[in-house]
Amino acid sequence: MKRMFVLAIAASFFAAACGSSSPSSPSPTQPTFTAALSPANENPPITGAEASGSGNATITFNTTKDAAGNITAASVTFVVNMQGFPAGTPINIAHIHTGATGVNGAVLVSTTLAAGEVVLATGSGSFTKTATGVDAAVAQSIVNNPAGFYFNAHSTLNGGGVVRGQLVKVS
Repeated sequence: MKRMFVLAIAASFFAAACGSSSPSSPSPTQPTFTAALSPANENPPITGAEASGSGNATITFNTTKDAAGNITAASVTFVVNMQGFPAGTPINIAHIHTGATGVNGAVLVSTTLAAGEVVLATGSGSFTKTATGVDAAVAQSIVNNPAGFYFNAHSTLNGGGVVRGQLVKVS
């Protein structure tokens, strides 16, 4: 009798653990994206001395979500590496825009990079910046459809953008 009681308790714990009411795995609160940066991706493509450059960006959103999984607050950390540019190339601004491949769009999230803050002294360099207070609806749109957004950086010679890459979700 005692054995049946223990078996019944064990079965009830097993059933509770396997029940369908358990929540599904939450989506990450730090979705991360990459962008392969190239002057050829700019619209129009870059020609001249800075056309030989390239780079990559890793963009991590630090989000807060409500019970339904919607983003309610966000900050964004940008880690950008660039190489192959003429020595002394200044990178003046960088940000996320709305727009599919080949389509130019509005700036949505700025890195907060200031003009003259980054100079690629040897033609290569990197920077890390964090943007706070990112609009939650914008963050949600990027997380939901990263291919509809691109990251680019601007130099003095190419004020409209010197490198560009579409966002690709990593995690």
